[in-house]
Amino acid sequence: MQAAAQIARSALRHAVDFALPPRCAGCGCITERQGAFCPDCWGKLDLLGPPCCARCALPFDHDEGAELTCAGCLAEPPPFARLRAAVAYGELARNVALKLKYGRRPGVAETMAGLMERHLAAFDAPLLVPVPLHRWRIWRRGYNQSALIAASLARRRELELGRDLLQRIKATPPLMHMSPAERRRVVRGAFHVHPSHRDSIKGRNILLVDDVYTSGATVSACARLLRRAGAAEVGVLCWARVIRGED
Repeated sequence: MQAAAQIARSALRHAVDFALPPRCAGCGCITERQGAFCPDCWGKLDLLGPPCCARCALPFDHDEGAELTCAGCLAEPPPFARLRAAVAYGELARNVALKLKYGRRPGVAETMAGLMERHLAAFDAPLLVPVPLHRWRIWRRGYNQSALIAASLARRRELELGRDLLQRIKATPPLMHMSPAERRRVVRGAFHVHPSHRDSIKGRNILLVDDVYTSGATVSACARLLRRAGAAEVGVLCWARVIRGED
């Protein structure tokens, strides 16, 4: 029976691939498998990793040690223990994120999670918590893109997912084109941890999951709140990280 079920699933998968062939998340051309980028788009992605700042993942030109911290994090340490990102923010990375966020392409979350997964080793037994959206925005969009990415990561590594541990209680305008100071002001008081969830957070290593890290205002506000709720450590994992002030 089990063999027959596997054969049936394989046949169904081939039929679906024939009718709806897998496509590149970047340009839409047909690819060999689901979640893959075509060679041209793959070459345009700037994968991030060592050498980088141990706290914020800012790339370094030279490897001077795994625990080296950038000047910005030394001057103003972020409220999260470490951040990792799959790719540098650029035109292709931005287009992929926009397809998920505004293009009603929820399947793109699987592609993004596939490249983010390799960074999970930097975090110790984390509880995955997506950066929340306000309910009005979820009603308009139909889903929270960060929650879709987090759910994919949780399935891939059999990690616990705290989908609703954080709530966004204040509707905020889009942060694009705002200065870092304006972003911090706008997100102040925007998030909430319900008292019933505090026992789930206390003493845990939390990993915030988001799509794009720009100034850090949003994830920093979330990290501070989670630490006040008793989290042992808060990390951040995102799809793309802005490197030199791109917006």
